[in-house]
Amino acid sequence: MFKFLAYPKLPTLLRFYAVLIVLSVILALILKYRQATEVEPQESEPVVEEAFVSELPDFQSITNIDQKKQSFFAFLHKFIDSENQRILKSRQILVELSDILSVDGDISDNKLSSREQRALDVIATEFRLQDSDLSDAELVEELLVRVDVIPVSLALAQAANESAWGTSRFAREGNNIFGQWCFDEGCGLIPGRRADTKSHEVRAFPSIEASVTAYFRNLNTNPTYEYLRELRAQMRMQEKALDPLMLAAGLARYSERGHVYVAELQDIIRYNDLRSRDQQS
Repeated sequence: MFKFLAYPKLPTLLRFYAVLIVLSVILALILKYRQATEVEPQESEPVVEEAFVSELPDFQSITNIDQKKQSFFAFLHKFIDSENQRILKSRQILVELSDILSVDGDISDNKLSSREQRALDVIATEFRLQDSDLSDAELVEELLVRVDVIPVSLALAQAANESAWGTSRFAREGNNIFGQWCFDEGCGLIPGRRADTKSHEVRAFPSIEASVTAYFRNLNTNPTYEYLRELRAQMRMQEKALDPLMLAAGLARYSERGHVYVAELQDIIRYNDLRSRDQQS
């Protein structure tokens, strides 16, 4: 066929169409070969990232009391410490904003940059002061009372008391370590001994982390625990270490047992030497 194309007397137009036909045939053969040899790409399955959810260990199966206590403390310590570290980062931002907005304790004429204002708004929203009528300087000072740590020792004592060392039904079925209530139908687990006149439920959480975060937010924002926050702020002003035994007095309204409850927490802290865990954080 190629010899035919080389024939000198072949008309130019015919030569052109012949070349076109040859190229078309070659291209068709190439395409057919590629289709035969290519592997049809398979659709990849979407990657589903599973959220990390910590499971509560089976503390009921630990028969040795001391071992159960130490296992319980060791398990929760890291969650409490992690939340404290997160809060300290926000507190450091507030300290820096306070330095900008005040001079020698007096409110200055300095203004926050847009970036600094956004940071303040985020913290104010988390700690439920987003709708306040306070100036920026006043808002920062009020937030410094709220945005602060809870001693590990005090949190562990409450967790032990409220969850029966991690063995209560609410801890096992709802990850509720601190006995927190909720009041919307279906928001948690219904207490077996709830009076007919009551409508509260014991809140259910998707994870231990969520339970710990909610506990911190409760103590740091709920008006019920304003006295706790005042005690803590006084210790900060006096540059003293946070005393869990004294701070426990701010939790009298956490339980219907009132001051008896406070004494129970203080006994748990003393008997189990939990203040040593504050030094480990």
